[in-house]
Amino acid sequence: MIDLKGRVALVTGAAQGIGAAIVQQMVELGAFVAAVDVRPGSFKESHFGSLAQWKGYEGDILDRNFLGGVVSDLLSQRGRIDILVNNAGIIRDQFLTKLTEEDWDRVIEVNLKGPFLCCQAVVPKMREQKSGKIVNMISRSWLGNIGQSNYAASKGGLVSLTRTLALELARDGIQVNGVAPGPIDTPMTRGMPEKARERLIQMQPGGRIGKPEDISAAVTFLCSDRADFITGQILHVDGGKSCGILSL
Repeated sequence: MIDLKGRVALVTGAAQGIGAAIVQQMVELGAFVAAVDVRPGSFKESHFGSLAQWKGYEGDILDRNFLGGVVSDLLSQRGRIDILVNNAGIIRDQFLTKLTEEDWDRVIEVNLKGPFLCCQAVVPKMREQKSGKIVNMISRSWLGNIGQSNYAASKGGLVSLTRTLALELARDGIQVNGVAPGPIDTPMTRGMPEKARERLIQMQPGGRIGKPEDISAAVTFLCSDRADFITGQILHVDGGKSCGILSL
């Protein structure tokens, strides 16, 4: 069984969907979690159970001052940071000829620059501890997806960042990996047009989309002692979708 007792984690994009599932599972496994989200009013006192095991922070991961404040507060309360999960991300899909420069820049900023800034904020303490786990949320779209040139590019960049940091930080006892989800049952996919959602499900090898808990299980494994010799890897949790195109 995976045990995260005594671990201190920081999870971004934590208020709903995959991020909320990650926080919930980490709390259940004994970790203390700093849950970060940009949406005002994101967290309620009962959101993840006992406030003794988590604390919510509302702010923008692109704001260095905000990140510095979260890290300082976490260190003053807990004295260490063991885990960083870069889950926050956005999509602004459009075909290349219709994609605005603003939507290109915003997706690259949030999805790629955001994790870079979060890593910069926590790595000095992890290096001092000679231990740490960083998990970046990728998406199978990094392999390429029509109408997602900005999103796919941001996630492809995050794959390269993951692999590079794994090399840079290995001698400091820090493992850096990525999880690439396929279609997951979240508020975003539930908001899709019914026909588009049905086609998405039909194109899955197993005929179903995943649950947020499928992703949180992979993340918590990579954050545990059982993954101490795994670094620089991208784990696709997509029901087999990344293996190829399914004939309908």
